[in-house]
Amino acid sequence: MPHTRLDLDRIRAARQVIHPQFLDTPLYECDALGHRLGCTMSVKLETANPVRSFKGRGTELVASRLIAQGRAAVVCASAGNLGQALGWSGRRRGLDVTVVASRWAPAAKLDRIRALGAELELVEGDFETARERAASIAQRRGVRLVEDSLDIETCEGAATIGLELASGAPSFDAVLIALGGGAMATGVGHVLKTLLPAVEVICVQPLGAPAMTRSWHERRVVTTESTDTIADGVAGRYPIPVVLDDLLEVADDAVLVQEASIIAGMRMFLEHAGLVVEPSAALGVAAVLEDRDRFAGRHVVTIVCGGNVDLDAYHRWVRT
Repeated sequence: MPHTRLDLDRIRAARQVIHPQFLDTPLYECDALGHRLGCTMSVKLETANPVRSFKGRGTELVASRLIAQGRAAVVCASAGNLGQALGWSGRRRGLDVTVVASRWAPAAKLDRIRALGAELELVEGDFETARERAASIAQRRGVRLVEDSLDIETCEGAATIGLELASGAPSFDAVLIALGGGAMATGVGHVLKTLLPAVEVICVQPLGAPAMTRSWHERRVVTTESTDTIADGVAGRYPIPVVLDDLLEVADDAVLVQEASIIAGMRMFLEHAGLVVEPSAALGVAAVLEDRDRFAGRHVVTIVCGGNVDLDAYHRWVRT
């Protein structure tokens, strides 16, 4: 059993707290996609919920525990999806939610955060700038700061995906997981390495945002000065040390993929699966495209982690 901050009993109990709309999302073999990729490809569809990403699994745990503690407000930094999910979970429970995001985040994500009733503050700069501002707000107001991947609820909420994969059929050989801060990778990885240790856990990150992948390979925190990728949801620059420790326990590999492969993956999801996905959700397919021999003839699961994308940008990408 991997030695991480996560606990399998808590993960199982989390299913009783998370709203059913986020649980038991579709898992199915996509023959058309697999045929084009040269492998058996199954899709775990984490966009089939009210916030169109996996993040609601974690924010449901966060919000429920805040209410149990008698707290009334919460703040987070977000590239877009966490803010939407926290807004949804907070509104359902009467929490005041503040989200700090880069003004350069996709407009569709920012609009949805506002629509869910959260207070949205925009900063000049990237996600790391937003994280610093959110921490300042939390300290000044004396409210809970939710830090994705650092806060165990976000990891153990995402880990419930792993429970569903482990109980699904048929069996599979590898899972491809988008890697950003690490909540989904450590969560799903912990469950699979506990219940299905033979399954290969492969994390995928853009070449233009490689901090966590480089850190995994060097077994130490490696930061970057900037990021350059359309996959905004995974574009962090400062890996969290304890999250890296967890990732080192559960990931078999971490790979980097090019932007052209991410775009090709988005196009393939549209053409062969009828799915509109955001760039981060196409990382798994991008990894197969760049290393077909590795996955040839194998049964691979890719987690479609989000579907929140600006349509204008999406049309530009898939038409190129």
